[in-house]
Amino acid sequence: MNSDDGPLPIFPLANVVLFPHVQAPLQLFEPRYRQLAKHVLDGSRRIGMVVVVPEHVAEMAGDPPVFPVGCAGVITRAQELSDGRYNLVLLGTHRFRIVRELERSEERLYRVAEVERLVDAFEAADSERVDALRSSVLGLVRDLLEGREPERARRLTPDLLRNLEAAKLVNALSNAFALPAQEKQGLLEADSIPERFERLSTVLRFLLAERFAGAPANPGTLH
Repeated sequence: MNSDDGPLPIFPLANVVLFPHVQAPLQLFEPRYRQLAKHVLDGSRRIGMVVVVPEHVAEMAGDPPVFPVGCAGVITRAQELSDGRYNLVLLGTHRFRIVRELERSEERLYRVAEVERLVDAFEAADSERVDALRSSVLGLVRDLLEGREPERARRLTPDLLRNLEAAKLVNALSNAFALPAQEKQGLLEADSIPERFERLSTVLRFLLAERFAGAPANPGTLH
């Protein structure tokens, strides 16, 4: 068994998707998640971020159904506030699939799932394809920025990101756009780096089409 397989505390949210190599700030204030923070800080420092199925967001106070694919993260910074809340910074490490959720004991307030690690496949034979997708996606990002942040768009050159690994680049861009959580979940569920680039390309082309059609929405914002 991979050392990343096995039980993992899970933290369900309605609107936050964690990607590998990407940081996410979290504030934990509910009693169950304060307990989760205390337990993981005393142990593995690992949390599994998962997204609640949209139709069940109203059930957040309970144990709503979640998408089976999530992202594990390690706590890199932690602050316990005087009122018991925690401010955390979580760094995504790898994707996982929930095998089953473990029965909750009387003492444990938060959810724990048995998970299996998912590998973001990127074969050497895909290098040329990924290079082409990478260039295409960066071009789309520049096109989206051009109308609102032309100076930023001009700075976004291939040379600027040349040394950034493909996996880190596609995950950073998937996280950076203010997309609906379900859209980001679809990007997270891509089984390979080339597939994630392709899905991201499709999303960006749709945003550009909306822009040219004069859609008033603001999902093209880049953080």
